[in-house]
Amino acid sequence: MTKSSIRTYILGDLIMKPDVVHILEEHGIRPSAQRVAVAKYVFHTTEHPSADKVWAGVQENFPMISRATVYNTLHLFVEKGLLRELHLAPDSVLFDPNTDRHHHFIDEATGRIYDIPWNHIEVSQASPLPGYQVDDYQVVMRGRRRDARR
Repeated sequence: MTKSSIRTYILGDLIMKPDVVHILEEHGIRPSAQRVAVAKYVFHTTEHPSADKVWAGVQENFPMISRATVYNTLHLFVEKGLLRELHLAPDSVLFDPNTDRHHHFIDEATGRIYDIPWNHIEVSQASPLPGYQVDDYQVVMRGRRRDARR
């Protein structure tokens, strides 16, 4: 199973959720109850949640989980390549379950973040900064629906 296969599969009309225990084991992570609870939340969402949002969501079914455990688990998932850490605003870290290369659009009216497929945006004539090696990049667009403008 590849990193991108963590996303929800759609087979005809049947929607299947990935087996998080199997995914964790494949990535060398011991599937404790806490890690499985966090994995179920982040691998089954289409959002880009903050650690606090993950903590609140996991607490609904696992009320004794601590904030520190959620933070540590999210960072472990990032380290193992299961999540991407996004820094889209100052002092804000979000987690993205889509580890395939892609860009983002932020709806300024709602705050919702949408994934934009990598090949839908062309970046041309971008020169790297002198003295730096560019390892990765993404385009982050911001806007709102035309009918939502004031």
